[in-house]
Amino acid sequence: MGEPPGPATAPPAAAAPASPWAARTVTIGPDLVVRCAWGVESDPLYRAYHDGEWGRPSRDERHLFEMLVLEGAQAGLSWSTILRKREGYRRAFAGFDPAVVAGFGDEDVARLLGDAGIVRNRLKVESTLANARAVLALREAGGSLVEVVWAFVGGEPRDRRAANLGELPAETDESRAMSRELKRRGFRFVGPTVCYAFMQAAGLVNDHVVGCAAGDEIRGQGPAR
Repeated sequence: MGEPPGPATAPPAAAAPASPWAARTVTIGPDLVVRCAWGVESDPLYRAYHDGEWGRPSRDERHLFEMLVLEGAQAGLSWSTILRKREGYRRAFAGFDPAVVAGFGDEDVARLLGDAGIVRNRLKVESTLANARAVLALREAGGSLVEVVWAFVGGEPRDRRAANLGELPAETDESRAMSRELKRRGFRFVGPTVCYAFMQAAGLVNDHVVGCAAGDEIRGQGPAR
């Protein structure tokens, strides 16, 4: 999930500026921590994801591959569904090791389509294998997924400092450019909206709203882990 997901029953898409949800800023949780409004959900997985992962800069190739796969898998579904299936994805796809996943064949696809721990959509499953192979192709060409995606923000995280959720876009010029480049390199399920969600999730942009404790912490940490 990249963008703030809104209620747990809705997919994480940018809300229309006129809606009450878009006008929300930060909320104080039951633990008295100030968070983006979407981070104070009753689902503890949402809170943990908001506090510990979303928007935190990552240059770990396996983690970036994981987030790209999960953001693509989320298309048309709620992010809470993906979070609940995340461990299932890790088991099914060898801990998101691109070298292993790239070697999966037809028997593996059949196995995955029978695995209730993931989203059993053939196109999404096959795109994961294709994306793993694209990651390996980048390595073989002397590059990396890390270098490719971080190039779209000049190697440093962008900080939007949005006042409310309505100021967060669904896609940007950078995400559209990233989408074109990833598709050119053989990646699938990487449209501009998925790419922007990925950028938010992996910390290429810090889209925590102003006043959120996690966002402030990220701003004080520097570039990336």
